[in-house]
Amino acid sequence: MSVIEPFGGFGLGLRRTHYDDFLSAPDQPRVPVDFVEVISENYMIDGGRQMRILEEVREQFPIIIHGVSMSIGSAGGLDADYLTKLKRLEERIDPLWVSDHLCWTRNSAHNSHDLLPMPLTEEGLSAVCANIDRAQDALGRAMLFENPSSYLTFPEDELSEWEFLTEMTRRTGCYLLLDVNNIYVSAANHGFSAMDYLKGLPLDRVRQIHLAGHDPATPKRDIIIDTHDRAVADGVWDLYAKAIAMLPQPVATMIERDDHIPPLPELLSELDRARGIADAALVPA
Repeated sequence: MSVIEPFGGFGLGLRRTHYDDFLSAPDQPRVPVDFVEVISENYMIDGGRQMRILEEVREQFPIIIHGVSMSIGSAGGLDADYLTKLKRLEERIDPLWVSDHLCWTRNSAHNSHDLLPMPLTEEGLSAVCANIDRAQDALGRAMLFENPSSYLTFPEDELSEWEFLTEMTRRTGCYLLLDVNNIYVSAANHGFSAMDYLKGLPLDRVRQIHLAGHDPATPKRDIIIDTHDRAVADGVWDLYAKAIAMLPQPVATMIERDDHIPPLPELLSELDRARGIADAALVPA
């Protein structure tokens, strides 16, 4: 399987709210990011204004294609039509890489449009690896897969999530998109150590980090909800600094905001904070 070389840039997700910012006139300053990430499913189309905008943005920035509906954990395998459309988008945009989530979203008759958790079992691992092999063969390239946030576990679980991800990368040659917010959320919800999670991963397979906000626990609700609708929390920033210091190679870092999207300068300010934390974490003690 192909090798994904490390890329140490800082970027944002392309959201409709900011189209005009990214399509500024040639005599205006370019948005100060190193890459742009887009949701695959929003652009798995033949043409139209949205695709034209993506192609114009691609002329200025490297693009990462990030999916939410591949359903890599589906017991019934992957949807052939989905893979065909994704391959067409990949060929059209030539992205830095293509990513999705360790989850399932559908069965043979229904798509939940939610990132549902995997049973962390040997049977589940075998199904996931078979699906990853098929997806990577269809695309002709290695992919990245993101660790999910979760709110429940299965009594049948045989592996920790980090053990599952480690074996998944070993069997398939895929890489990891490390969502630091999701680690923070899941660790708090399930009572495991976020540092144990990081230490248990094959960190040499990480190529990208997501940072996002979450809805904290309350007296009436003792779980954290991954919302992507607010600024990154201080605890997530702290975990990001520790993760960056542990990684053996540069990685791409992105601020992910999907709701209550603020003006672009606010997100760029958060991205500057990520740059500062990364620079400080990499300074020798």
